[in-house]
Amino acid sequence: QVQLVESGGGLVQPGGSLRLSCAPSGRTFNSYGMGWFRQAPGKEREFVAAISGSGLSIYYEDSVKGRFTISRGNAKNTVYLQMNSLQPEDTAVYYCAAHTSALAPRRGEQYEYWGQGTQVTVSS
Repeated sequence: QVQLVESGGGLVQPGGSLRLSCAPSGRTFNSYGMGWFRQAPGKEREFVAAISGSGLSIYYEDSVKGRFTISRGNAKNTVYLQMNSLQPEDTAVYYCAAHTSALAPRRGEQYEYWGQGTQVTVSS
């Protein structure tokens, strides 16, 4: 069974940093587009960032540009989300997703595989 496993969430003070990781189990995803999404309480899921299978195309939601960085590991099978200058409005459950082509869509509906999510809480 294919799974995406996220890690790295937690509680951080405003202005702090966290790095989320996403790794698949059960198969290799190193040629697939990968994305990060988040869902805050009472809100709809929203796009955060995406990276193509090659790693050459990267997209960010406007509110995280300049603060968050998406990247792939050397083997391209692991995807990271480095989050700096975190603010309370970044508090959400963060989900990793995989799209079974090399593209990097912004729409969650285009992703076929999802992780179970990791909680990020930004609070003093």
